Amino acid sequence: MIDLKGIHKTYPGIQPLHVLKGVDLHISEGELVSIMGPSGSGKSTMLNIMGILDDYDEGEYRLAGRLVKNLSEKQGARYRNELIGFIFQSFNLINFKNAMENVALPLYYRGVGREERNRLAMEYLEKVGLAEHWHHLPMQMSGGQRQRVAIARALISKPKIILADEPTGALDSKTTQEVMDMLRAVNRENGQTVIIVTHEQEIAEQTDRRIFFKDGVIFKDEYIRV
Repeated sequence: MIDLKGIHKTYPGIQPLHVLKGVDLHISEGELVSIMGPSGSGKSTMLNIMGILDDYDEGEYRLAGRLVKNLSEKQGARYRNELIGFIFQSFNLINFKNAMENVALPLYYRGVGREERNRLAMEYLEKVGLAEHWHHLPMQMSGGQRQRVAIARALISKPKIILADEPTGALDSKTTQEVMDMLRAVNRENGQTVIIVTHEQEIAEQTDRRIFFKDGVIFKDEYIRV
């Protein structure tokens, strides 16, 4: 599903920053993986490359068998829309759209008609326990509710891969566990590949595989469950 070979990434500047230094990584379809490491270790850059939000300088990245390199904006957007759902620590909801409209957004980019995409959005809000909040704007909801809306938005297009960047970093412990339970259910019940960047050991321990980054390379890759 995800195959990276010899990936390098350097950010230019007065003092160029060599963030990734030859990363090799394979993640199979249906895996539940956590990526850990200190700030600046390269883990979020790696996630952005996987999600086609950032390009790499050297190496080879194949996503579902397709070579991902120097894509146009249109090509990158199409691959993301077809294959990937994103969940962010900051939720990345559109403040002037209500919960239903935020969840429906990926289907708008797929050309799904308004009535159908709103019907599906309500179905996914029901799945995350927020159907009665469909008309609320993001600022009218708690952090946990906003993250559930973001999860519903990530799931509605039925992506093969869910990429979650610190999805529980802004949440209390009870809501953190609820979010993790949802991600585990998505992986177990739907067979979707779930990759979580996290600083939280408690989250990593609930995944099946832990990958540790340090100084731009993978220094440990361990399976907790098979």
